[in-house]
Order: sequence, then C-alpha cells, then structure tokens
Amino acid sequence: MELDTKLVSKEINERMWHLHKTLSTAESCTAGRIASVITAVPGSSNYFRGSLVCYQDDVKVELLKVQQETIDQHDVVSEEVVKEMVVGANELFHTDYAVAISGYAGPGGPDNGRSGVIVGNIWIAVGHKDHIETCLLENDHGRDKNLTIATNKAMHMLLDFIKAENPAAEIQEEEA
Repeated sequence: MELDTKLVSKEINERMWHLHKTLSTAESCTAGRIASVITAVPGSSNYFRGSLVCYQDDVKVELLKVQQETIDQHDVVSEEVVKEMVVGANELFHTDYAVAISGYAGPGGPDNGRSGVIVGNIWIAVGHKDHIETCLLENDHGRDKNLTIATNKAMHMLLDFIKAENPAAEIQEEEA
C-alpha cells in the first residue's frame, strides 16, 4: 500500500470515529482493494460494515439492486451504474456512506459485444442516496497501475466527501 493511501485511510478512520458514521464498499474492478486499505487501519471495525465484490453484472443487479436497464443503456462501467451501486451498498449494509467502483482495468475489456469499451476507464462514486460524487479515470497505465490509481483516487474522494459533508467536525478538530 502506498504511503499516501495509508495516510488518507488513517484520516478517514479518525473522522469516521469522531462522526459515528458507517461505511461500506461495492467494488468491481478493484475486487476488494478499497476495503482492504480501509480495514488496514486499526479501529476500522467500529465504522466499516462490509464490502461486496461484484465482478459480474448479475451480482450488481441482484444484490445491489442496480437496474438492468441502466446497465443496458449506459454500460456497466458508467456513472449511472456506480451511482446505483452506492445507493445499493448503503441499503445492503445499512451504512451512512459508500464507495463504489466499476471499470475496465485491463489488459482487455469484456468479450461480450459491448461497444465503447475503453481499457483504463474506471468510474468511482462516493456518497449516499441524497448526495453522490463521481469521477471518471480515463488513462490506461496497465492493470496494476490502473487499480492502484483507482484505489487511491477513491480514498481521496471519500475523505473529501466526508470533510465537505461535515465541516463542523473539521472546525472542532482545529480548535481542540
């Protein structure tokens, strides 16, 4: 794990403890890497409720309640799908926040006739049903680097989201 990612995970841990909020992940291309980074920090069991590695479309549909129509219209690697994955993970795990990710990490895309498959395209979403932030990564650096970049970006997005949603918590920390 990169030092930067470890430091971000530690700060997320401290903020989640302070806020008494809960977190879950729904991961496709990263296959649990984000959950692993989160749970590498001692104390994460106080706020991290679980993760679903949902590599296949039917798992996204059946367990996260992603609409098949959304996948058919926009592709499984799309902003619309990761937004539905966030909502589904929050519902499945009964959490305040969720991180969702779906992408084509490489070296090739799925052989299922989908058009527009671009290796290196990875969609990330963080949030809850009332507010979701998304980001598209678009460059192919090879599978391992793509997954490292995506995990790191997801962690930074989560931290930024928590800070934006809870500005008073930041002020309390500074005054303490």
